[in-house]
Amino acid sequence: MSVRIRDPQGPTKGDERRTALLAALDDLLREVDSVEAINVADLSRRAGVTRSAFYFYFENKAAAVGALMEVIYNEAAEAGAWLTDVSRDPTERISQSISYLFTVTERHGHLYRAVLEARATNASIREMWEADRASFEVYVADMIDAERAVGRAPDGVDARALAAVLLDVNDRNMERRVVGSCPDHDLHVAVVTSIWVRSIYGTQSHS
Repeated sequence: MSVRIRDPQGPTKGDERRTALLAALDDLLREVDSVEAINVADLSRRAGVTRSAFYFYFENKAAAVGALMEVIYNEAAEAGAWLTDVSRDPTERISQSISYLFTVTERHGHLYRAVLEARATNASIREMWEADRASFEVYVADMIDAERAVGRAPDGVDARALAAVLLDVNDRNMERRVVGSCPDHDLHVAVVTSIWVRSIYGTQSHS
């Protein structure tokens, strides 16, 4: 997601209203079971703005949830950097990346559940999700190709297709951390790490 450039003189009144709306939405998502349970009028009152102000900044509640996705993306970016750092031991960096992704997901479980709900009902959120996902597939595929090129990973199926499937594994298991039952954190990380390492390197561990 793109970074918003701020005026060096400080946030505008419009920035403050938008920020207040997103903060209020984040608070409400911690209190309710779904995005649908949130009333725009109540959300606006909590933010200290008018209902019309909400619709000035956001087309609907799903769009506002989409704006909050930036919180998860910004925190998860570090995990992506670890994952693709081929100077480190594969099992170590993949495990660290997945563990951090799970931690971020759990920390923002209320938001992650809302994003999943919004993605299922809003085409623009789905497009945003898929665009960000596709861009990261490229980085993972490049990492796989680089490891194959220097002989650390064996040749195999198309790297982009493999990256897509492995990211599907991450997505499904991140969802499990906040929806339904799931294994102990460390065990869950170990299992998903094993899938990644075996799929890319053909072994449980690799140095």
